[in-house]
Amino acid sequence: MTSTERNDKIRLLVLEGDGIGPEISRATVDVLRAAGERFGLAFEFDDMPIGFSALDTAGTTFPSATLDAAKTYDGVILGPVSHFEYPDPADGGLNPSGELRKGLDLFANVRPAKTRPGFAPRCGVPFDLVVVRENTEGFYADRAMYMGPGEFMPTKDLAMSLRKISREGSVRIAKTAFDIAMSRPRKKVTAVHKANVLRVCDGFFLDCVREVASQYPEVEYDERIVDAMAALLVRDPTAFDVIVTTNMFGDILSDLASEISGSLGLAASLNCSNERAVAQAQHGSAPDIAGKGIANPASLIGSAGMLLNWLAERRGDNRLTDAATAIDHALSDVIENPETRTPDLGGRAGTQKFATAVAARLA
Repeated sequence: MTSTERNDKIRLLVLEGDGIGPEISRATVDVLRAAGERFGLAFEFDDMPIGFSALDTAGTTFPSATLDAAKTYDGVILGPVSHFEYPDPADGGLNPSGELRKGLDLFANVRPAKTRPGFAPRCGVPFDLVVVRENTEGFYADRAMYMGPGEFMPTKDLAMSLRKISREGSVRIAKTAFDIAMSRPRKKVTAVHKANVLRVCDGFFLDCVREVASQYPEVEYDERIVDAMAALLVRDPTAFDVIVTTNMFGDILSDLASEISGSLGLAASLNCSNERAVAQAQHGSAPDIAGKGIANPASLIGSAGMLLNWLAERRGDNRLTDAATAIDHALSDVIENPETRTPDLGGRAGTQKFATAVAARLA
């Protein structure tokens, strides 16, 4: 790598979102700026409106120009959105998260769930696992059809929904999970399904995962039915390492795993393909505390750290890896101290104090 390449700017698009989104997005940018100064990384940040602010000015919660711009950046920082409160899609109420996942083909949603030192897990034991969730198909109605919604009502008394499971989607999410497992000490993958009932769709998904598993003899592989998996996670999360599953099952299980690790407010999340990535907090927009300065930015800060690791793999730049590691360690230090925790974690610090404490530990 040449000196010029190493000094190239890292251009990040910041989409602040709704509710607490602007507060935690700004806190995250502050931490990234501190990481840039500490590790010699030249970050460049630009903002574009989404959510209710975009609806007011552009007539839609996700302008097409935002998607076009996202394709030109090295990565995206996405704040939480209040999409359940948006108007009908026909009236401009598009889910920015879903639109980015579809428009950038972000087929993998990678969600680590791990306990932090000095912050008691709800399950009583320390653990470290990753949920790898297929992100572009499954039960989600906005991702089931080329044109039109995947939900419909043939009569006023009947609602129906379609589910999409493809070979391409199943194989590539399985490969992502096994590649992640190869980078971890335990090297274990658990596929989660409901093939005992959804024999065709989930049976097909399992066939694809098994095909990929045969290409990774170093990785231990097993399978669990989704309802049993929920119970087993609560009973003993240490039994699992990398969990791979379809879209909706992964959404539910990752929230469960993050909550039993301590708090959903600590849960990082990265939406990615081989070419693009979006850092996104795993939680919602919490409009009830918006503007009070008490929102917990840990999830989005941790997600930004995951984005730096993703960029490091593609750029071959150890400075990005070092910055990501430092952010993760700084988060642990700040979360361990009640004086720098936010109120949702039983602490007394506000959003900015938390971010300032994380940034200070990078210096």
